Amino acid sequence: MQIIIHIIHVLAAGIWLGGLVFTTTVVSPAFKAMAWTPEERTAVRSAVGRQYAKIANPNLAILLLAAIADAALRGWGITLLIEIILVIAIGILAVMHGLFFAPRLAAAAKEQRHDDRAKLLRLSISVSMLNLLLSLGVMVLAIGITS
Repeated sequence: MQIIIHIIHVLAAGIWLGGLVFTTTVVSPAFKAMAWTPEERTAVRSAVGRQYAKIANPNLAILLLAAIADAALRGWGITLLIEIILVIAIGILAVMHGLFFAPRLAAAAKEQRHDDRAKLLRLSISVSMLNLLLSLGVMVLAIGITS
């Protein structure tokens, strides 16, 4: 059972990281290349974000539960504790992104407040990069845990 939990743990971390890398390196640049208005781009990003959340949120929950189960079966070490804290931080960043940035970006695009939208976008990108960095750390920690 211990090895199965560990495999689920590592797979969930890989799926999470893979999704972030894909959206960061493929989806976002593709959207940027489209000749859409800011309002159209925001609407499409929101639709993609809602669809992505249907997969990403359960995956993040599985990752957290698998990390906790792995810790319970293997023993609570500092590595697992740090990983669990990182997963919780990633969850907070993801929620913050959806609840804070998405509605404000949509409002700025709709009201054509281009300066506000540009500032929000830069901040949103910074949060996304932090999320990506933390997610890479989670993947490394998940793989590095040995019995």
